[in-house]
Amino acid sequence: MGGGQRIRAIMIAAAAITGTSGQSTADTLLGALVQAYQVNPQLSSQRAIVRQADEGVPQALSDYRPRVNVTAGAGNRLTSQETAVGPALAKDQYWTHPRSIGITAQQTLFNGFQTANRTRAAESNVFAARETLRVIEQTVLLDAATVYMDVVRDAAILEVQRSNVRMLAEILRQTRERFKLGEVTKTDVAQAEAQLAAGQSQMLGADSTLTTSRATYRRVIGSNPGTLEPGLPVDQLSPRTLAAAIDAGMIANPSVRAAVYGVDVARLQVKIAEGALYPTVTLRGDAERVNDIDVTGLIPNQSSLSVRVGVTIPIYQGGAEYSTIRQSKETLTQRRLDLATTRDQARATVVQVWGQLRAAQAQIQAAQEQVRTSEVALNGVRMEARAGMRTTLDVLIVQQNLVNARVNLVTAQHDRVVGSYNLLSAVGRLSPRTLGLPTSIYDPMVHYQQVRDAWWGIRTPNGQ
Repeated sequence: MGGGQRIRAIMIAAAAITGTSGQSTADTLLGALVQAYQVNPQLSSQRAIVRQADEGVPQALSDYRPRVNVTAGAGNRLTSQETAVGPALAKDQYWTHPRSIGITAQQTLFNGFQTANRTRAAESNVFAARETLRVIEQTVLLDAATVYMDVVRDAAILEVQRSNVRMLAEILRQTRERFKLGEVTKTDVAQAEAQLAAGQSQMLGADSTLTTSRATYRRVIGSNPGTLEPGLPVDQLSPRTLAAAIDAGMIANPSVRAAVYGVDVARLQVKIAEGALYPTVTLRGDAERVNDIDVTGLIPNQSSLSVRVGVTIPIYQGGAEYSTIRQSKETLTQRRLDLATTRDQARATVVQVWGQLRAAQAQIQAAQEQVRTSEVALNGVRMEARAGMRTTLDVLIVQQNLVNARVNLVTAQHDRVVGSYNLLSAVGRLSPRTLGLPTSIYDPMVHYQQVRDAWWGIRTPNGQ
């Protein structure tokens, strides 16, 4: 059996280590990704943030709509009158009970294009929130793929260490028998015992690492790992060349796209601040009816109706509006610099991940060859030791080399799969749709369309 086939067998055998009682079906990497996508609370929280951003659009659009208010009043009024009657004054007092009701409607006709710019800024905020949601989606999916492969790797390493302990125990037994026959010395027995103790220590350490990985799996995926099948890389979903990967990362990376929308928002904020220097034109209509009931029971009625256009021209407001304009321009400069930084980071991430993935691919080939040659060397040294040409220490050294080679191969296979998901994330393609996950995909456009043109209502589309 070749080195790669032997490690494959070890990883399949190690899958049983991750299983729990009562679970007979194997968990797949895609299944783990689906579960993480469905239940991760961080992802659900970010979706709520996107829905909050959606509400900014109807709030901005509300400035296009009229504002209508109804007023009503009621009270009592005491009136005193003094009337000259000849040389005397006649004093008269009476109560009245005024009642009034009115309605006022006001429509903004022009406000320096502030409403249009606020609407566009709110839409850009929505787009930025969606890109941030994509960042969280990629983080959740990448964490899920990583922790899945961590459990697979650590289970396989534990199986390697257990196999090593069994082999070292057999070497110790054979060494003790040869010692009884006088073929080896007590030093050989001590060396075998020491190496067995070291192997047992490594096995316990591997078991502890697996326990930690299982706990992390529970936190990220939402359930304990069952019988995990080895994961496969997703190279076919990524660009084929480094140059294409860099271009994709500079354009499609959600962090870059969110920063682009951040620049748009800052640019529109400058225009909104400048709009405060323009005149404001409003159309206002008022209607009022007043009843004043006096002691005679008469009800004098007064009705009024007015429609007027008002123009407000700002001349000087203390300089605050000019300061706001300057401040918003500095914010725009900052956002542009942030965008440049984000693009540089995206490029560096793509190059780094690309190099790590290629290194993992090369390490697999080297580790497979190392496992193959170490197995051949161990078989040869053991035969030579039985013939008295090799010492027990020589056997122990070659055995440890084989263990290290198998661990290196398992680790390289883990890095190969995780690296492919890292690259997919760096170029902005790690999504449930790209991966073809068999689950319903959250569509932020649904909520946006439900609330964008809503004129009234306090209940959310989901019934809250």
